[in-house]
Amino acid sequence: MVAGGSKRAISPTRAISPPPIRRKVESSVTKKSVATFFTPLSQKKPEKITWRIVYSLVIGKYSPDSEPPRAKKEMAKVAAFDLDSTLVVTASGNTFPRDSSDWKWFSPNVPTKLKALSASGYHVVIITNQKRISLTQSLSKGRSDSKSLTNFKERAAAVMRQLDIPVSVYAATEDDEHRKPRTGMWREFVEDWDLDVYGVALDESFYVGDAAGRPGDHSTVDRRFAANVGIPFKTPEEFFLDAAPEPAVGEVFDPSTYLADLSTDEPPPPFSRVHPLELILFCGSPAAGKSTFYWTHLQPLGYERVNQDLLKTRQKCLKVARETLAAGSSVVVDNTNADAGTRAEWISLARDMHIPIRCVYFTSPPDLCRHNAAVRAANRTLNPESRARLPGVAFGDFLRRFREPTLDEGFSEIVRVDFRFRGDEEARRLWGQFWV
Repeated sequence: MVAGGSKRAISPTRAISPPPIRRKVESSVTKKSVATFFTPLSQKKPEKITWRIVYSLVIGKYSPDSEPPRAKKEMAKVAAFDLDSTLVVTASGNTFPRDSSDWKWFSPNVPTKLKALSASGYHVVIITNQKRISLTQSLSKGRSDSKSLTNFKERAAAVMRQLDIPVSVYAATEDDEHRKPRTGMWREFVEDWDLDVYGVALDESFYVGDAAGRPGDHSTVDRRFAANVGIPFKTPEEFFLDAAPEPAVGEVFDPSTYLADLSTDEPPPPFSRVHPLELILFCGSPAAGKSTFYWTHLQPLGYERVNQDLLKTRQKCLKVARETLAAGSSVVVDNTNADAGTRAEWISLARDMHIPIRCVYFTSPPDLCRHNAAVRAANRTLNPESRARLPGVAFGDFLRRFREPTLDEGFSEIVRVDFRFRGDEEARRLWGQFWV
C-alpha cells in the first residue's frame, strides 16, 4: 500500500530481498580467559595493583610477579618521592593534568634510578598531596569513584606499571593529619609494611620533592615533611639531574624558635592584677594564644571570661561583661578586637562604669598563628576547648582590619605578650613539627 492508496502487484518469481549472508561471529572468549574462569580462587594470581581508602587517604599498592628479596631483620631503607613535578610532569605543559594520560617522566632516568633503588633493597613509596581528588563527591552521589579519583588512580597505576617494582602510593585528599608536611602518610606507610618492627634507617632513607621553598616553588611542604620525619631531603633536580642543592629562600617559619627552655627556673609572671576591679581587653590574631593565656594566667587570679565564639554577638558580650562587672568581678574580653572602632566600644563601657581598662596585645605573627591553628585542630591533647579548624579567611580578615593598639585610645596600660610555647616533652614534640 502506497501513500495514495494504490496497489502494486509483486511478481511471485521475484525475491523480496537477497538471502541473508551468514556472518561468522568472532568469540571474545580466549583459552586464557576460559582457563582463568575455571581456576580455583586459591590458585589465581592476585591483582598487581590494589586500592583502598582510609578515611581521607587513597592508598595504592603495586606488587610485581617476582619481588626482590628484602632483609627482614635489618632496619629498613626507604626511598620516598613526591609525584607531580618530581617523578612526573604533564605532557601537555599544563600546571595540572588534563586527564589520566597527561603525564611523562620528569627525566628519562627516573625509572632506571627507582628500579636500581628497589633492587638494592630500598622500599620505594610515593607520598603526595592530592587535594583535587574528591572523595565526598563519590559518597554523596553513590558512586564508587569520582572522576577526579578515577583519573588519579589511572595515572598512578600507569606510573607503577611502567616502573614494575614493588611500590606504594599514598595520596592525601584533605587538610588533615595526612597532608604534608604532617606525617600521617608516613605513619600509615610504616605500619602497612611492618617497618615499625625492626625500624627505619632514617639516615639512609630520603625524600625527594619539588616544594622546597626555592624561588618559584609553591611552598616548602616537601622540605618540611622530610624534616618532620627526620630523613634527608633532595629536590628532583638534585636527585635526578645531579644539580647543586638549593636552600629555601626568604624568612622560613621555624617552630623550634618558639619552644621555651624546660629549665626548672620559673619565669616571672607575664601578667599580674593591678586593680581590684578592671576590664582587660585582649587584642590578637586567631590562634595567637589568647585563650591559653587566659586559662593559664588570668583565670587563676579570679578574672571572668567573655568570649564572642561562645556568646555569638558583640552586643551579648557587652551585656554579659557589664553585668559581671556590676556584680564585682573583673572581666577579660577574649576576642581578636582587631581595630580601634571595636576596641572603642569596650573603652566606652569601662568609662561608663568608672573602672580602668588595660589591653593585652598578643604579637604573634601570621605564620605562627596558622601553625598554632593547625596543631590545635589535629591534636586533641593540645585542643582542650575542642576548637574547630580555622579557615584561611579568618587570618586574612584579621590582618585586613588590624591596627596596633595605642594608649591614646584610652587604655591605662598595654601589656605586650610575645608567644613562647610551654608544655611537656610530648607536647613540645608535637608542637615543634611543621604543620603548614
